[in-house]
Amino acid sequence: MIRYILFDLDNTLYSIRTGMEEDFQRRIIAFTARFLGLSPEEALIRRREGISRYGTTLEWLMGDRGFTAIDEYYAAVHPSGEEDVIPPDPELRRFLESLGLPLAILTNSPREHTDRVLAKIGIADLFTHIFDMRWNGNQGKPLPIAFTRALDALGSGPDNTLFVDDAPRYVQGYLNLGGRGILRDELDRHPDYPHPKIRELRELTRYL
Repeated sequence: MIRYILFDLDNTLYSIRTGMEEDFQRRIIAFTARFLGLSPEEALIRRREGISRYGTTLEWLMGDRGFTAIDEYYAAVHPSGEEDVIPPDPELRRFLESLGLPLAILTNSPREHTDRVLAKIGIADLFTHIFDMRWNGNQGKPLPIAFTRALDALGSGPDNTLFVDDAPRYVQGYLNLGGRGILRDELDRHPDYPHPKIRELRELTRYL
């Protein structure tokens, strides 16, 4: 029985159609190019190679390149005002409230980005916990420790905590722990995904 729902933030609690992902992906590549002294095209290739071994670009830069300016990275990738592309969503708020379960967030983004996005959507007060990258020691999904730290803080287990994310490998990381995970695939970008998935959050009721 599901007793807790653990949500990803970006492209999960708001629509991928807002374009925010494209915006911060461009900023990630621009920052990486400056740091490595490469063209954006070369930085993109290096990032694709490196990130396959890590959950996030930041972890790759830290692990392989000795990067330490973490706050500078977050400020460049997630500047204030980026959330302006997201509209308020009173219907989502009503839906989340109707679930009747405690809700939490596990995100590979920093807390300041998370707080701004949740405030813009109008759902900031609905979550018992927000687990961001800094809280997790800058170790992100799909590392097992990113999930287990959050579950320990919730006092909940993977078998009774439903995890919802838009990235297949992050959901798979949770499934590998014996958890129950749902992929939000709004645009059906992953037609061959072999596990349960939804396009809209309102479909979650089928899995509760």
